[in-house]
Amino acid sequence: MSATTTPLTTPATAPAATPAASAIAWGEAFCSEGANCFRFGLDAEGKAYIGTTESAAYVTDSIDALRALISAVKAGAADHLLA
Repeated sequence: MSATTTPLTTPATAPAATPAASAIAWGEAFCSEGANCFRFGLDAEGKAYIGTTESAAYVTDSIDALRALISAVKAGAADHLLA
């Protein structure tokens, strides 16, 4: 996955076009303790996005990569971060 606030410029990883934040259909934010909010989004081409409500930055990859990330987190791959 790659994090970005502007279009990527690395030729090997640059997509044909990076959508503006307004072209991403963001879902309702998931918040904890009232301030730590994350949101998921999709663009017209079916690319998946993860962002926060406090920043224009986001992480983007394929829907399959997002599905694998969520499955790994559910299986405990990130539990060590919660200790």
